[in-house]
Amino acid sequence: MTGPTLAVEGVAKTFGAVRAVDDLSFTVRPGAVTGFLGPNGAGKTTTLRMLLGLTRPTTGRTLVGDRPYTEHERPARVVGAALEASSFHPGRTGLAHLEVFAPQVGVSRQRCRELIDFVGLGPAADRRVGGYSMGMRQRLGLATALLGDPPAIVLDEPANGLDPEGIVWLRRLLRAFADEGRTVLISSHVLTEVQHTVDDVVIIARGKLVHASSLAALADLAEPQTYVESPDQAALQRLCEARGWTAEASDRGLVVTGVVAAEVGAAAYSAGVELHQLASRGVGLEDVFLRLTGGAS
Repeated sequence: MTGPTLAVEGVAKTFGAVRAVDDLSFTVRPGAVTGFLGPNGAGKTTTLRMLLGLTRPTTGRTLVGDRPYTEHERPARVVGAALEASSFHPGRTGLAHLEVFAPQVGVSRQRCRELIDFVGLGPAADRRVGGYSMGMRQRLGLATALLGDPPAIVLDEPANGLDPEGIVWLRRLLRAFADEGRTVLISSHVLTEVQHTVDDVVIIARGKLVHASSLAALADLAEPQTYVESPDQAALQRLCEARGWTAEASDRGLVVTGVVAAEVGAAAYSAGVELHQLASRGVGLEDVFLRLTGGAS
């Protein structure tokens, strides 16, 4: 299965005096999981609604493959989407919710039963959705998105409300979809929530694109961090100052930014500063995210 390329081309959207999305352009490739990232209020959901034909752009256009989403004969069989985990009739059962959508998508009731089992809601299939937890509603939303076995999947904050086991399950599922060649786009306002899932990132802030690349390329923008402890904290602090290193207190030691552990260790040895701990903390991707988005949350 090969999914369609999703494209946002010069899109802007205004609501009165508010410009929610501002000249935004990016593409989402098949065979990969793309994280659509930005602080709350950055314009992510508005953009996804425009991609799915639920909101009309003020300017620009969005494409699913070679045409807008609404121009596909059966759109839900091309892109499966879940934008709001609360948009369910509370009086319907989980299974009945899927059965309401089945005729629109063109699938059988048997498909509904298969999917509700697939997302782990089999034991709760006949319970009313009003009694579902947030995590259960997330799973039901995903089942709805998968009704038509679509080659593209768009999910808005899909990890909200999931427990750790559910998050691992979701990661594996999205990875499997991408490995099948499907196009997968997921939004989040927390980079660390999706960094173990995505291949590519599209980051926006205040409705504008601030970064688009592979996750690996984003990591290249991050600075290494090293945690170090010494019985002579004052000497360690003086060493960092002499070297021009940025160091902040953390636990019983310091976190040195922009310097790898080997360099810190060599400098401490040369200066005669005894160390009790020296460990790399890798790269600070969340710091990169906050820097790109202006620290908004």
